[in-house]
Amino acid sequence: MALELLTPFTKVELEIEKKDRNKKQIGILGGNFNPVHNAHLVVADQVRQQLGLDKVLLMPEYIPPHIDDKETIDENYRLKMLHLAIQDVEGLELETIELERKGISYTYDTMKLLIDKNPDVDYYFIIGADMVDYLPKWYRIDELVEMVQFVGVQRPKYKAGTSYPVIWVDVPLMDISSSMIRHFIKKNRQPNYLLPKSVLDYINKEGLYK
Repeated sequence: MALELLTPFTKVELEIEKKDRNKKQIGILGGNFNPVHNAHLVVADQVRQQLGLDKVLLMPEYIPPHIDDKETIDENYRLKMLHLAIQDVEGLELETIELERKGISYTYDTMKLLIDKNPDVDYYFIIGADMVDYLPKWYRIDELVEMVQFVGVQRPKYKAGTSYPVIWVDVPLMDISSSMIRHFIKKNRQPNYLLPKSVLDYINKEGLYK
């Protein structure tokens, strides 16, 4: 079912569809998570609750498929920070398939592997409004939209809109980015309250982003 707008009615339809098909409903929030921060966690949790998903998996990428000049720290650090961020958080778990597979993290390749491995799951792929604008350039996007249901969330400074089938979910707009946090740390400013304290303590302990 291709939904373009989340309303109370379409949410009911989603829940009925979930019951009829007897499949697990799982969200995927991919990203570099360099580092993970509170906006990531709010998005994952709010999408899970509003769409009635069984859980949302945070999926760190190995190498981003898009050209980016940012420096990505070792995946073991990013994975440890994710573990710390979601420990004891209901409904949020990790998916490490892209770290295990190595190479460039194309969403199509990843989701094909996950769907083949878990045929009893319907996947909801969560992206920000900035990435919604970029969908036409995604690798094998026409096939990908047949495989997963995209879920779009608003981001500050971006106006949402697309011809692709996307469910829009409203979440609190938090103008937080990983690059902002890295910049703060490099300038010896503590990014208090922008990310979980356990993650910030780990960053300080390991001397990351200095």
